Amino acid sequence: QVQLVESGGGSVQAGGSLRLSCAFSGGTFANYAMGWFRQAPGKEREFRAAINWSGRPNYADSVKGRFTISRDNAKNTVYLQMNSLKPEDTAVYYCAASRRPAAQAMGVEEYDYWGQGTQVTVPA
Repeated sequence: QVQLVESGGGSVQAGGSLRLSCAFSGGTFANYAMGWFRQAPGKEREFRAAINWSGRPNYADSVKGRFTISRDNAKNTVYLQMNSLKPEDTAVYYCAASRRPAAQAMGVEEYDYWGQGTQVTVPA
């Protein structure tokens, strides 16, 4: 069974940076596309970034130029580098895995496995 464990969240001042990591286990990492989503209190889970098996990324418009998704297939890990953070980026961030390795999916329903989430807080 695939398991995903996020780390790297925390509290950072506006304009600062964080790097989230997601460790993948229980399957062949290269056979999965990966994504990052966020969920703020009272709101739906929202797409941030995705990366397919070959490393091709896809981003939500609101994070283009600020966030970078990457993967290390040798370490079974996907990363989300978040720069120029804003208070509106505050949320729980979730890592997700899709059994469609070529996809750069944006929809929650397109992912098969989810991590437990890591809190990112950017005080106003």
